[in-house]
Amino acid sequence: MQTKRKFRLTKETRRKAELSVLCGFLIAALLSVTSFGAVCGQVREDVLRMHVIANSDSEADQAVKLKVRDAVLEAGGALFDGTMTVEDAQQVLQSDIDHLQKAAEDVLAENGMDYGVTVEIGQDFFATRTYDDAVTLPAGVYTAVRVILGNGEGQNWWCVMFPPLCLPAAEGEVTLDDALTDEEEDVVTRSPRFEARFKIVELFEKIAEKIR
Repeated sequence: MQTKRKFRLTKETRRKAELSVLCGFLIAALLSVTSFGAVCGQVREDVLRMHVIANSDSEADQAVKLKVRDAVLEAGGALFDGTMTVEDAQQVLQSDIDHLQKAAEDVLAENGMDYGVTVEIGQDFFATRTYDDAVTLPAGVYTAVRVILGNGEGQNWWCVMFPPLCLPAAEGEVTLDDALTDEEEDVVTRSPRFEARFKIVELFEKIAEKIR
């Protein structure tokens, strides 16, 4: 008569099994975050931001900041024909940057502000931001229309200039669907689902920004 063997997991065997499961989970999580980060990188390439920085935090400077914002948005939005890519939008704005500059300067003159303004297209770092509780853009460096008023020491205002999500540019024909791929749109419009991954991407991008 054969005696049945009882198989018992030793503490070492259990520890190795648990470690294997943990490693598998971490690898899966890393791959998921890496894939998510790659899509975030594509979003940053397909979006043109706008960044308006007030001269100071005084009530007058903050009020004129918003007036300048509206004037530059109107001037910039009028340049889009509804059939552009983000590269086309950047080229058109760059070639007509003087038009945007004048729009900002006119507002300052009309409101009796004696400080200047710089309008340029450059690279700006943005933290994770949610627009109108509907679109979340991942942290990182974006191409942006930068409007710096006077000393540029006041609170800033940001938006998405292309695709034109800022009014009055939102009246244009280009939509989020047109500018982003399905995968990119899924990421930016379903922020609760990706909240943890947005935080990881932001942490990584902040570290990368400090290194730069």
